[in-house]
Amino acid sequence: MPRSSFELKGSSFTLSVLHLKTSNLEQIKSELVAKLALAPHFFIGAPLVLNLSQIVEKEFNIGDLKQMLAEMDLVIVGITEASNTLIEQAKSVGLASIKTGKSVNTPTIPKTTKVIKKTVRSGQQVYAKNADLIIIGSVSNGAEVIADGSIHIHGTIRGKAMAGAAGDKHSVVIAHNLQAELISIAGQYWLNDKIQEQLEQPANCIRLEQENLILEPLPF
Repeated sequence: MPRSSFELKGSSFTLSVLHLKTSNLEQIKSELVAKLALAPHFFIGAPLVLNLSQIVEKEFNIGDLKQMLAEMDLVIVGITEASNTLIEQAKSVGLASIKTGKSVNTPTIPKTTKVIKKTVRSGQQVYAKNADLIIIGSVSNGAEVIADGSIHIHGTIRGKAMAGAAGDKHSVVIAHNLQAELISIAGQYWLNDKIQEQLEQPANCIRLEQENLILEPLPF
């Protein structure tokens, strides 16, 4: 009997979900361009699911949206929480309808810790997949550190730190000297000017509280 040329198995993957709150494609594009500029290496090419729960179908064309996002190098693999009309639209342009479940809504809990014992230089990116990230050193301006869990920086951060990249809202960013270009936790972010407004001392912890970032000074 000939050996099968394939094997079909169930699996689960971490997917980012883009929650759309408007049907205005120009507004979506403008805000996405600004967002992508903050961390292009993290978002470009990553698979995305569109949450369309707030979209009114008569005002929306999924084909136009898909084309626009493709031109921005965003990879759309499917939609979720959409009306039957939007599901049919999605099928017509080759997008799957994905049922909301643990694989989409529940972030992966970090099970390991990635330790970097050096300064992360400008232009470099470090990603701790399914892990917390500890940097024993600094993060230079123009560098990016990303973790599915929390990020601890035992030095100065002048670049970008993105914790909870897979959606874990319990993640935190801790830095001995916080001078970051950007801090993000589970998609919520502050730029440097906002961070500077909140600073009282160099050492701080940033975490989420009811979808808002808060900064807490640390006693060291």
